Amino acid sequence: MRLRIIFSKTDAMRYTSHLDLQRTWERTLRRARLPLAYSQGFNPHPKINLGAALPLGFTSQGEIIEVWLEEQVPLGEIEASLTPVLPPGLNVHDIRESEIRSPKIQTLIQSTQYSAKLLEPIPDLEARVGDLLSQSSLVRERRGKEYDLRPLILALSNEGERHLHMHLSALPGATGRPDEVLLALGIDPHDAHIQRSKIILKDE
Repeated sequence: MRLRIIFSKTDAMRYTSHLDLQRTWERTLRRARLPLAYSQGFNPHPKINLGAALPLGFTSQGEIIEVWLEEQVPLGEIEASLTPVLPPGLNVHDIRESEIRSPKIQTLIQSTQYSAKLLEPIPDLEARVGDLLSQSSLVRERRGKEYDLRPLILALSNEGERHLHMHLSALPGATGRPDEVLLALGIDPHDAHIQRSKIILKDE
């Protein structure tokens, strides 16, 4: 049985790394006493896949994890087992069964949506957004290599002087980062609370 779980990562876990989040889920699933499926080999481990790494300091309302079980379990029983053992900072929104032979979740990710709440209002925020969207190219540098951020921004809008909404590409080799968008707008990412609201998949 293959599960797809949609969950949120809130303030209590915003500084938990991707690897530590994976370990937290392993412990949580064991506490729930679910019949986890394990990999083969000398070092078997539970077959679970997190959808996409979330940078430290970000929160999320739409994270995805896939979990394989050795046997069929009613979805209601799974939710009832998980809910009381979830640690602070993790909340489950949806549990559904996935096709056992479908591609891994990482290969299905197309794009991501984010919101950013600025700590201080920026009176000319709308003008900055308009200027950025009018650019045909936004050359940035990541890990010592130049890349063009502009085609990775699928949509960008502001709501007043303190809120931004972003829809960014998340394809292999073409992933937009919300902190880079903020920098392109002349905003220090540390001056904003960034939250991922949704991971968009090919099959949606």
